[in-house]
Amino acid sequence: MTFESLARRHPASGATAVTIGGRQVHLLDRARIYACGITPYDVTHLGHAATFVWVDILRRVLRVLGVEPIVCRNVTDVDDVLLTASRQAGIAYEHFAAFQEFRFAGDMAALGVRAPDFEPRAHSYIDPVIRLAAALLETGTAYARAGSVYFRGRGVMTRTGLNESDALRIAAEYGGRPDDPAKEDPLDVAVWQAAEPGHPAWDSPWGPGRPGWHAECVAMSGSVFGVGVDFHAGGADLRFPHHAYHARITEAFSGVTPYARAWLHVGTVLVDGRKMAKSAGNLVLVDELLSSYPAAVVRLALIDRPWNESWEYTRAALDLAAVRLEQLHRAAGRPIETRSSEVERIRLLLADELNVSGALDLAVETGGRAARMLVAALGLA
Repeated sequence: MTFESLARRHPASGATAVTIGGRQVHLLDRARIYACGITPYDVTHLGHAATFVWVDILRRVLRVLGVEPIVCRNVTDVDDVLLTASRQAGIAYEHFAAFQEFRFAGDMAALGVRAPDFEPRAHSYIDPVIRLAAALLETGTAYARAGSVYFRGRGVMTRTGLNESDALRIAAEYGGRPDDPAKEDPLDVAVWQAAEPGHPAWDSPWGPGRPGWHAECVAMSGSVFGVGVDFHAGGADLRFPHHAYHARITEAFSGVTPYARAWLHVGTVLVDGRKMAKSAGNLVLVDELLSSYPAAVVRLALIDRPWNESWEYTRAALDLAAVRLEQLHRAAGRPIETRSSEVERIRLLLADELNVSGALDLAVETGGRAARMLVAALGLA
């Protein structure tokens, strides 16, 4: 794409716009960003970090463009995976979650990721989930059975373009319980899950139980931002089922579409061709990386690429990032006059799909004020 076409899409004067995932989002003075946060049951690995560093980049780019970002990043501290991990550790789940959240916050701070403006925790949003379930029952988009409330999810699969067998397989992998005999349809999901032995439970009009995963995020994002957001961010692996159900449940509740104006589905980090995950045994831990590489090098390794593409982690990627960072810092130190047009070209690149690589190439070539602006904008000082 030429700079002339970039300028047409993102004019320096008039409307401020950011293009994410092919969607041009015009903005006034603020932008609402909801980031799917952690389930605090384990240490932070590079796959987690990629998502939250990219959210931080979006936040910083918006500020460069004169828009104030408001970030809400939730904590899913009511979850079956968390309960299992806490039992294995022999620690009460709420204490276990708080400890893991503390470790995560330290890793994010070390990477230069700014704390969110709002950080709701699922356990504090039980009443909003109950009100959500009651409203969905009134509209007929949900039904109550055996102490649970289920959202009718057949249409969610249709919107994603998945076939039924793939949708059911993925739903099962993410704890969606498609084989639950109480459901009318295997693609329905629990907004309110009836109590089970050994699980935390709260009172509700349908009996004791706990909120469903998707409903927790709907309640938290809706309570903070209202019926919609400008950007919803999370890992690409959450596109279905979590993000798809989140959007559809919110729209069914509010009657307003679309829930999100744009989606930042961050590409997956791979090791030896497999998604980085505890189950795969291929985790690269953030705290271990930071013992060998400066935080700015790790940040740059994560963002010197298209945000929505999966990529293979190697040590060579970090070494290349160290070289690129050195080039940028040297360019920033060159005592030359930088034309305002060159700074504006970097802003345009960042506004168009968060093109960090293109902005970095231009800053290294140009040097001076343009490079210094990029160092500050990307948190690479």
